[in-house]
Amino acid sequence: MSGPAVHAADLRRRFSHPSGDVEVLRGLELSVEAGELVTVSGRSGSGKNALLALLGGFDSPDSGRVLLAGEPIDGAPPWHTCAVLPQALGLAHELTVAENVALPLRLRPGGNLAGVVEERVGELLEDLGVGQLADRYPSEVSFGQQQRVALARAVSGRPKVLLTDEPTAHLDAGSTPAVLRLLRRCADEGAAVVIATHDNAVHAIADRRVRLADGVLSAA
Repeated sequence: MSGPAVHAADLRRRFSHPSGDVEVLRGLELSVEAGELVTVSGRSGSGKNALLALLGGFDSPDSGRVLLAGEPIDGAPPWHTCAVLPQALGLAHELTVAENVALPLRLRPGGNLAGVVEERVGELLEDLGVGQLADRYPSEVSFGQQQRVALARAVSGRPKVLLTDEPTAHLDAGSTPAVLRLLRRCADEGAAVVIATHDNAVHAIADRRVRLADGVLSAA
């Protein structure tokens, strides 16, 4: 792979508002290397969600560009290239916890052997303390447990890029360390990890922390 795993250049994004258009990103620049974990801080409404949506291909900038592994993105890339953990989680409620986590592996080109999928899913759920919930449906577990399941799904396919939005927001103190260990491990295994968060415990595991204010990033 040549260049950074994630590169955003001169990103601009404007949203319509009854009182006048609001430009939330103003020429933003960001590069994240493979194996690097970067956290993004900023007040609510500063544009963190908009930035993650652009990096993940769920939205398009008004100008500027996003490159993943040196290639421009056109829509949301496959999970094994870029996985996203949104605040809304987006679990498939007709699938069990284990089936949700297995989904990126099942959909990956070439597929995976059933035993490999089961082992990977079981390992992640145990690591996150929700192994006993494998056969339940998302509606049958707490929101904090759903958040851990959604993280397990995001990382199950070992994506090259992982984008997460407030991954500890709904966790109790006892659940947070396992999530932090998994996020850190993803970077240590070579993923470029970008986390939008207000949580100082998440910032503490970062290789680099940046702050989003007035539409641009600066060192925090």
